[in-house]
Formats: sequence, C-alpha cells, structure tokens
Amino acid sequence: MVFAVLGWPAPPAYAHAVLSAAVPQQGSVVAVAPEQVVLRFSEAVQIVPGRSQVIGPDGKRISEGDPEITPAGLVIKLRPAERPLGTYLVSYRIISADSHPVSGAYTYSVGAPSENAPTAPVEEVDPAVQTATAVTKWFGYAGLSLALGPVLVLALWWPRRLSRAGPVRLARAGLALVGLATLAALWLQAPASSGAGLFDVSARELGQVLTSDFGITLTVRAALLAVAAALVARVRRGGGWRSIVGPAVLTLAVLVTWPLTGHPAAGPQAWLLVVADTAHLAAMSVWLGGLVALAVFLLRRADTRELRLILPAWSRWAELAVYWLVAAGVIQALIQIGTLDALFSSNYGRLVLAKAALLAVVLAVAFVSRRLVRRGIAAATPVRLRRLVGIELGITVLVLAASAVLVQTTTGRTVDVEAVAAERSRGFVETLNSPLYAVQFEIFPATVGEYNTLHAFAYTPEGKPLKVLEWKVSVSMPSQGIEAIPAPVATVIDNQGLGSVTFPIPGDWQLSMTLRVSEIDQATVTTTVPVR
Repeated sequence: MVFAVLGWPAPPAYAHAVLSAAVPQQGSVVAVAPEQVVLRFSEAVQIVPGRSQVIGPDGKRISEGDPEITPAGLVIKLRPAERPLGTYLVSYRIISADSHPVSGAYTYSVGAPSENAPTAPVEEVDPAVQTATAVTKWFGYAGLSLALGPVLVLALWWPRRLSRAGPVRLARAGLALVGLATLAALWLQAPASSGAGLFDVSARELGQVLTSDFGITLTVRAALLAVAAALVARVRRGGGWRSIVGPAVLTLAVLVTWPLTGHPAAGPQAWLLVVADTAHLAAMSVWLGGLVALAVFLLRRADTRELRLILPAWSRWAELAVYWLVAAGVIQALIQIGTLDALFSSNYGRLVLAKAALLAVVLAVAFVSRRLVRRGIAAATPVRLRRLVGIELGITVLVLAASAVLVQTTTGRTVDVEAVAAERSRGFVETLNSPLYAVQFEIFPATVGEYNTLHAFAYTPEGKPLKVLEWKVSVSMPSQGIEAIPAPVATVIDNQGLGSVTFPIPGDWQLSMTLRVSEIDQATVTTTVPVR
C-alpha cells in the first residue's frame, strides 16, 4: 500500500469490480430482443437493491425487480411484453469485493440504434460521505496505534516503580476510538452504497449493510475490541510468554479485519495481500504507538538509568517494525499498482509516491533519533529526543491521512483494466460512401479472435434506407501476406446486414465491403480497421 515501486509482471489485479463482459455486448446491435441481460464482473459483487435496471428506447424501465447473482453473472430479467426496437440502457450499482460501491452503464440496440438513446442516471458517492469515510479511516488507524503501542510498552519495558494507569487509559482510549470508527464505517457504508446523503439512511439499508460480508466483519471487530478493552489492564511486564499469547492472538484477529474489508481481499494473490496488509498495520501500530508511549510517558517519567535500558531495546523493535512496514508496503504496491506507468499516471500511484515521500522524511528524523540512542546521549538528554519524536509523530499524521485516502482510491492496476475495458467497449464505427449508397457499420469489439460482430446499415445518398440484395465482406492484411478472409454477412431487415468477422492477429486490417443493390448495380468500399 505504500512506497516507491517498479513495474512488476503479475496476474491482473482488481480493486474495484470492473465490468468484464456483458450479454448483450456493450454497443452491440442485436436482431432479437433478449429476455435478460447478463453482466460479468472481474470479482464477486453484491447487489444494491433497486439500483440496477434496464431502460427501454421509450425511457421506461423494463427490468423485473432486482437482479440475481448466478454462476453466469449478474442476471437482470426483462419484461416480455415491453421490448421495442431501438437503443436500451443498462445501468447498475453494485458493491465490489473490497466493499466499495461501483456504478456504470452501457447501451445496446435491438434492430437499429435509436435517434435519441436513454441517458444513465448519475450514480456517485456524496462528497460528504467520501470525506466522512476518509476521516473515519484516519481515526481508525490512529486509534489502532494508540491501543497497540502502549500495550507493547507495558508488556516489555514499563518500569515497575511507575504507575500503569496512564498507558492503560491511553490503550483503552485507542480501542474506543477504533470502536467509534467501526460504528461510523457501518453507518457510512449505507449512503455510500445507495449514493444518498450522509444522513439519508433507512433501517432497511442499515440491515443490508449489517448482513453483508462487510457488516459481519466489522461486527466481529467490534466484539473483539470489547474483549481487548477488558484485558488491557491485565497486561504487565514480566508476565511470561503465556501472558502474551492471548493478547497477541486477539490483536492479530482485530488487525486482519482491515484487509478483509478493503483492497487486499479483492486483489490477486489475495492471501498474500491480506498477510502483507496485516503485517503493515501491525508494524505501523507498533512503531507509531510506541513513539506515542515513549513521548508521553517514558521520556517524561523514567530516570536516566531506566532510559539507558529501555531506549536501545525500543530502538531495535522500532527498526524491525520499519523493516516490516516497508517490506509489506512494497509487496502491496507491486501488486496493486502493477505497472511503472500506473505509478505516475493513476491517482493511486501518485498517492503512493506522496506517502513514500512523507515516510522518507519521517525515517530521516528517526535516523537522527537512533544515532542519539546509540551514542547514549538520548538517555541523558530526553528533552532533545522528545522533540525529535514529536516531529516524527507530526509527519505521521499526514502519512495516516494519505493512507485513509489511498484505501478509497481505485488501484493503479484496476485503472489499466478499466481503460482496456473501455477501449474494447467502443469497438470500431465508421460510415463509408460510394455513388450508389452510404453504409454505416460497427464492428464490436474489434479485437483478435472470431467473436467480432459486424452490423451494417445501408442508405441512399439522400439518407433513405436502401434495400441490399447481397453483402460481400472480407478482411485482409497485405503487409503480412494474409489474403482476403470472407466475413459472412446476411440481410436482416432490407437495409441491415448482420455477420461476424475474424481477425487472427492484431494489426491494421483492410476491410472490403461490396453491396449489390439491384440485379446489376453494386459498389465496393474499403477502410482500415485497427485491431489490438
């Protein structure tokens, strides 16, 4: 999730769900109205009730109820009595596997495109909801650090002569902060899913959130936090390994709820991303939380003799935490960004760079602090070290803010996938003219393979439909020595031709189209079709 990365060849990764296939296809023209629309996404999705529909050429909704999730994909059934010719709009709003709402729309036509196609409703998350979600995530990260760091200090380095009340209160405050952030996240998921305002939430929508995978995971987190709050006071130095096992397992269980409700659970090598994100959170909490405990308590209350024992030990733990932080962040970045270009061209990549820059500054300050500890100066002059720790913590506030925004941002690799999907959805559309006719046609999706649909419409030079007696279509690539490959096209309704085209390899293909419009009249038109 962090740090500068290099391009890395890996299987496709998806953070938010991307529409990967549809039946009917995007932009296609079909001869017969389908009974249903099937949408296939790049990852498992959940339905947002009432937010997926099919609008007919007359602007009326023709879909029946909410879609169904089947092995074939998301199925939207259509009413049989209302399937006129023209252009149809399919709009959807779903929840992707990483808990983020995703919306989109596309059109297909039956018979021929309409002059005025229906338009898609605007489906966006309210800016107030987006901001509140980022703030909630920031408080969650901050609370996690405040909870874990003081507990670690209590278990390993806390002087027995000092009262434990302060660190225990701080740890419980951190757990309370995480708990409040968890409840807020449950609430915010409802308006984020529906696209409504911050407080425009119904009991039904909250119920849907609570029964979703996202809601169940956060409910488990809340229960674990309550158990942790009850056990914090029992943590003490010198309790033996048995006293550490229970809290460690509980901490791990709490930490893993974050990747299970975010990008890692929806990516490729999900197990690796979940492990890396859990390690990343643990390292962050140990380092930042330990710094807070150090600045607020130990550097103020411990004497020089105690600090000479505590600071070198803490420095070794901090160094180990930073190593894990960087390693886990790099693993996530390599997978989630995917390419070197996405590092600079996507918002996700640029956020990673910004976060890496902030972290570099923090590490530079930490390096100075570590030198003071190694030279034994820090224990004798704790005020100087406390100032450096304060600078570290001040910058990490911005690092956590970048993290809170980053986890809501579409990953770099998903941006690439969406760009490819958009490119494929456009296909190839062109109008060619001859003295006898004008032919408007589209080839979808205009990619390598056999499954390219050609739909053509013939008109007179004056723009009136022109009946075609025979279609002769072929594609060739003279530069590669590929002779003409026939593309069978049949007349559907007088001036409409429907067929398929095969492109064996990528490149610029020469398409030749001969239309015979009478017993003796015919003309040939040609064009170049780029196939990628």
